[in-house]
Amino acid sequence: MTETTHATPDTARQADPFPVKGMDAVVFAVGNAKQAAHYYSTAFGMKLVAYSGPENGSRETASYVLESGSVRFVLTSVIKPTTDWGRFLSGHVAEHGDGVIDLAIEVPDARAAYAYALEHGARGIEAPHEVRDEHGTVVLASIGTYGQTRHTLVERGAYTGPYLPGYAEAQPMVEPGRRRFQAVDHCVGNVELGMMDEWVKFYNNVMGFTNMKEFVGDDIATEYSALMSKVVADGTRKVKFPLNEPAVAKKKSQIDEYLEFYGGPGVQHIALATNDIVATVRAMRAAGVQFLDTPDSYYDTLGEWVGETRVPVETLRELKILADRDEDGYLLQIFTKPVQDRPTVFFEMIERHGSMGFGKGNFKALFQAIEREQDRRGNL
Repeated sequence: MTETTHATPDTARQADPFPVKGMDAVVFAVGNAKQAAHYYSTAFGMKLVAYSGPENGSRETASYVLESGSVRFVLTSVIKPTTDWGRFLSGHVAEHGDGVIDLAIEVPDARAAYAYALEHGARGIEAPHEVRDEHGTVVLASIGTYGQTRHTLVERGAYTGPYLPGYAEAQPMVEPGRRRFQAVDHCVGNVELGMMDEWVKFYNNVMGFTNMKEFVGDDIATEYSALMSKVVADGTRKVKFPLNEPAVAKKKSQIDEYLEFYGGPGVQHIALATNDIVATVRAMRAAGVQFLDTPDSYYDTLGEWVGETRVPVETLRELKILADRDEDGYLLQIFTKPVQDRPTVFFEMIERHGSMGFGKGNFKALFQAIEREQDRRGNL
């Protein structure tokens, strides 16, 4: 069993070769953006803040922008494809189902970031260009990563609009209640067998990210399936990208299942940071969100090795929330089931108290829960 932790570099942001400010947006290509926006408004408690569609000049696509704290989801569907972009989006949904096409990152200088990335081996998708409206100017550029996923580099400067030029302010679909989460904690990508280290090198070289943790061997394994995972992050640890690949085992792992039904590499799940996981889970369950189940036996000895947490063990048991502790503190976490019919994209809710880990102590219980769902679907 091997876990390697790499210390956070004390390099100032301005000395980083590829400085970032944080996640700008998680952009989804979906079959019906209006209905998806309603789902994330009601089930996730997010607030619709901006819209782009035929009513304000976008004849080809409709996009809804939802926010919760610093979390921003952009949901885009095609009305009628007439350009290469529209045809790409239509084809993406047909091949992959609803999924993440862009993990957009806010940077202080999009031109410099794009130039650095290309100099260090990135595949350029969209060269730096300015977009403007009455609220100011934004500089955008895009590079490719695993599968058909991209990173748009967003330089906002003093832009004051609701999202980007071309988007109009929108009223909430439903009255937002108490905020359920406030930041993107990390975004997980699944890649093919043998490709994890290649993409780790990509983030090391192209974006100057460092290796934060890795889980190999018996770390993420059950009797039937296994996977390997390494985590890369920027110097400030605001942007964290775990990368998973399947490992050879007796049966099909969750990564194998994802790759089969997504049709290749892509974003597996988005972890959302919450200050009150109990209230979040209660509200999301009440709104119809389904979470993975955890056997009662997990909680029988939990207090012995996790110790005291903000939430009593009996409440964790009731809500099926997992807990883990390391040398820096503890965390509480829970995972949704896939949020679409294909067993692909899902979400994690995480509440951190010092720990910067990813729930290593929960891996066996979590993966057994996932295997039970795979077996129900006939995909184990």
